Amino acid sequence: MNGLSLRNPVVLGVIALLAVILAAATFAIVPETKQAVVYRLQQPIRVINRYQPGQELGQTGAGLIMRLPFVDRIVWVEKRVLDLDLENTQVLSTDQLRVNVDAFARFRVVDPRLMLATAGSEDGVANQLRPIFGSALRNELGKRRFVELLSPERGRVMDAIQDGLQRVAQQYGVQIVDVRIKEADLPQGTPLQSALRRMQSARQQEAITIAAEGQKQAQIVRAEADAEAARIYAGAFGKDADFYDFYRAMQSYRRTFGADGRPAPEGSTSIIMSPNNSYLREFEGRGR
Repeated sequence: MNGLSLRNPVVLGVIALLAVILAAATFAIVPETKQAVVYRLQQPIRVINRYQPGQELGQTGAGLIMRLPFVDRIVWVEKRVLDLDLENTQVLSTDQLRVNVDAFARFRVVDPRLMLATAGSEDGVANQLRPIFGSALRNELGKRRFVELLSPERGRVMDAIQDGLQRVAQQYGVQIVDVRIKEADLPQGTPLQSALRRMQSARQQEAITIAAEGQKQAQIVRAEADAEAARIYAGAFGKDADFYDFYRAMQSYRRTFGADGRPAPEGSTSIIMSPNNSYLREFEGRGR
């Protein structure tokens, strides 16, 4: 009778189905992209294919695993880097500009047990971190001028935001990989025009300040040069008074007769002097 029962196709089908169910409850395949947290009686007992820095593909523990059928439960956790988007966040910069910022952060689950215990899932982590991310973004960008967001200074700002976000993210078993600003725009309409006018006025004032500082420095240099020249002239006069008179006369001739290449001033007149004029005494020679 038992032999006939085992030959019955229905019985064989039932046995095969039970074997498949038992195998499915006993064996599981862990992909490279997932971390498997095994629960037994609602308590996590082990993590398979957990993320470790510098792991080589094929040496991570992924593949076929065994578990206690109908007792152990597997919860899958993403092993790859995940995105956290922050859209249209309004920030007030130190130069009183309201800026609409789109940013994103990238994070990875490094402690699946802690993440499941505190947030429940990857989406739960994102929901927990999003307001914290927005607060860190507003606090850090609120210490900066708008132009700093368009300069290399932005890299240091992102690093500061990432450090602040990481201090909170580690409570959820998460590592912040990167933080970046996708876009930072001034609001359209009247606020934008007002901001542009303020920026233009600030740049003009900065240009005026730089020009005034340049003129001040030029005057200082010119005064120092004149003082140095006077000192040299005084020293030359003390050593050879005749040579000093000759040199000063040559300078005067050069400027008066245009020998230094400078154009004659507009409205200038011609001067006619007699050969024995005292102004031209250097042309007469020392022997006369």
